[in-house]
Amino acid sequence: QVQLVESGGGLVQAGGSLRLSCAASGRTFSSNAMGWFRQAPGKEREFVAAISSSRDYTYYVDSVKGRFTISRDNAKNTVYLQMNSLKPEDTAVYYCAAINWATTQPLYWGQGTQVTVSS
Repeated sequence: QVQLVESGGGLVQAGGSLRLSCAASGRTFSSNAMGWFRQAPGKEREFVAAISSSRDYTYYVDSVKGRFTISRDNAKNTVYLQMNSLKPEDTAVYYCAAINWATTQPLYWGQGTQVTVSS
């Protein structure tokens, strides 16, 4: 099992940047693909980005391509989401998750961190 704790959320103006971190405990972190999801008020949780266990592969939802970058440091058991050129529509609670790489189906969730982008 993997326990996940997100941090780095906050309030930022449109066009600004934030870096989210997700610290994982458990010996299986390096063997898990990881993903970031988000849930805006009144909307369903949606996939944002994923990274393979080996860091060789990443992919993103179209709305964040070119602005967000997912990365991981297996030595630190941490996955990151660098978010640049933020827009008000990026406002949401962001969750990291250990995922099934083939389906992006989440296996374990963190508790979430709030990101608010003001216009």
